[in-house]
Amino acid sequence: MDSKLKRLTILCACFMTALILGTVVGVNVWQDQSRTAFSKTEGEEDAGETAPMQEQELAEEVDYSAFLGDETFFDRDKSDYDKLMESTGKKLSLFATSVEKDLRVQVLNELGELVSGRELFITLNGEQYKDLDQDGIIYVGDLKPGEYEVALAETDGYKVPSTPLVIHVKEKVEYIPIDDISLLIKTEDEIDAEKEDTEAGGAAKDADQTELTGIQQSEENRSFGIDVSKWNKEIDWEKARAAGVEFAIIRCGYRGSSTGTLVEDPYFYRNIEGARKAGVKIGLYFFTQATNVVEAVEEASMVLCLNGGRSLDYPMFIDTEGAGGNGRADGLDTVTRTDVVEAFCETIENAGYRAGIYASRNWYYNNLDMTRLDSNVIWLAEYREHPQYEGKYQMWQYTSSGKVDGIEGRVDFNVSFLNE
Repeated sequence: MDSKLKRLTILCACFMTALILGTVVGVNVWQDQSRTAFSKTEGEEDAGETAPMQEQELAEEVDYSAFLGDETFFDRDKSDYDKLMESTGKKLSLFATSVEKDLRVQVLNELGELVSGRELFITLNGEQYKDLDQDGIIYVGDLKPGEYEVALAETDGYKVPSTPLVIHVKEKVEYIPIDDISLLIKTEDEIDAEKEDTEAGGAAKDADQTELTGIQQSEENRSFGIDVSKWNKEIDWEKARAAGVEFAIIRCGYRGSSTGTLVEDPYFYRNIEGARKAGVKIGLYFFTQATNVVEAVEEASMVLCLNGGRSLDYPMFIDTEGAGGNGRADGLDTVTRTDVVEAFCETIENAGYRAGIYASRNWYYNNLDMTRLDSNVIWLAEYREHPQYEGKYQMWQYTSSGKVDGIEGRVDFNVSFLNE
């Protein structure tokens, strides 16, 4: 029972008890007085009046609601659980992770939520750092590898840890999922999606008059599928499956092209559940705007986190495209961009899943070093009847102008040559 409800219940019970006792005493006094009055005879002295009147005065002097002024009354019957909850209700804790010569410290409340909107300070081996944007996360880069002690400064209204947190700053990124990545994932209700979700594929610019737009019939070594995101809105997956859709690569999220925020696609969960229920095979993709390998590991960790351990039929893809020319990652050089893609894929594979790369033909040629990446599943976007890409690929997005039952508007069509 909730502690407030419990206290209210006790209060009501005590009040009712006092009311009953007062009523009983009052009735007894009235009865005694009545018996005395009726036993008198005319001319008798009122010798029997003294005792009943004393009893009445005594009843009036007893305050049966006195317990209400006793601040410790309810503490006497408070459970150990209630006392524990009250004593820990304002405690803060620290969670810290390191990817490569850095440290991300998160300040959490008793519910495991980030503490935002407060001035927070930590000391790192004696040096103080402030949560500048008051989001509950303090990031420190360019650290020397080794052991560090992290302490949280006194914070008004909260009890802070009495001992510092000891954390090891890594010398080199290990391409393993980040445990606390869920705390960094935002919904579109928390960001300006119009500024952040600016994915701009380049395949359409390379299309020619031979572009295929119809559903490709499945063959022994070829499957037909689609890729979808919030832009496709509500999907009737049963109708899409009946129309011939065998697989779907579903966007789970993206990194904001302006602020770099990690954002969940608002249609991700309904798409993955709807597709699975309809018997459509599933893979995932994530639109990257990572500018270094640390951010790439974060993005891969987010995909793994949102997937929640589900088995998948197709890989987890990194969608490496432009963001309209003003994206935070649009100007990366080939080496850095290849590092990002490689870090994403290695992190996915180290978690036990297949990794893949999505890009247009020109992007593969001009923005990535494919000699370092060809061990991954390659998903090519080229809108021609016969692709001119000379590298190997296992999936081919052949149009963005497809039409299929169950989906309003245009949808991307794909064929897969993978053995799922």
